[in-house]
Amino acid sequence: MPELPEIETIKIGLRKYLIGKKIVDVEVNIPKMFVGKKEDILGAKIVNLKRIGKGLIMELDNNFVLAVHLKMTGQLVYRDENTKSQVLSKKVGGETLPSKYSHIIFSLDRGGVLFYNDLRQFGWIKVIKKDELMDVPFFKEMGPEPKVGDDIAGKELTIDYFKEVVQKGNLPIKIILMDQKRIGGIGNIYANDALFKAGIDPRRKGKTLTKKEIKKLYDAVFYIIKKSLQYGGSSDENFVNALGQEGNYQKHALVYGKKGQKCPKCGSVIEKIFLGGRGTFFCPICQK
Repeated sequence: MPELPEIETIKIGLRKYLIGKKIVDVEVNIPKMFVGKKEDILGAKIVNLKRIGKGLIMELDNNFVLAVHLKMTGQLVYRDENTKSQVLSKKVGGETLPSKYSHIIFSLDRGGVLFYNDLRQFGWIKVIKKDELMDVPFFKEMGPEPKVGDDIAGKELTIDYFKEVVQKGNLPIKIILMDQKRIGGIGNIYANDALFKAGIDPRRKGKTLTKKEIKKLYDAVFYIIKKSLQYGGSSDENFVNALGQEGNYQKHALVYGKKGQKCPKCGSVIEKIFLGGRGTFFCPICQK
């Protein structure tokens, strides 16, 4: 599932192409994935893009927004005359768009087209009045998130809040990190690598961490997220950026996806277990 760095990468990329463009038409091929009335957005101009946790928000000039949750395999890819020469990743479902995965297509003015692709069809796009956005459970229940860039639409993850959440936690620290109601935006990839960076065993209960360890983990979360943003996110699964190209963080991950390989710190073998049903990678020597 795309996590905070991937959605942030998409947001930044789409801002370059969508802001100022009008929505001319919307083609919906799978009705369950589009909630709301098309008539409420036709003719509206896109004025901004924001992100809350793993959710993307397109603000329109008529007091409506398009709220997007990519779920496991959703993609937002922009094409026009200036970008059509960009080579698409095979993850979009073909060499050209629309592909067999293109389920919602936004036609924009000046020849722009925005494709919503989704292999597994779990994602959604909702037309919502701007002042009702935070009534949507997905956004309303999102926990504070690490601030990246110059703006933050959701609640900011402070060290004081982070300490409180971790110290009260009677669950494995990795599960606490991934609980979107506690902390927004962090998923499996970055929880694994942040815990390795901080030298903390993912199985330890949150309440057993010392204040020093909590601060190390807090800093590690920000470090890993910023590192992923530098590499354009992770395309370990289906993620592509706003132009349909893959990110490269998966080539630079610390332990995620590296079962049986050597630990980059001590040279011992990285192990894999399952916590909360998710693959969990760690070094049994470096992480205590």
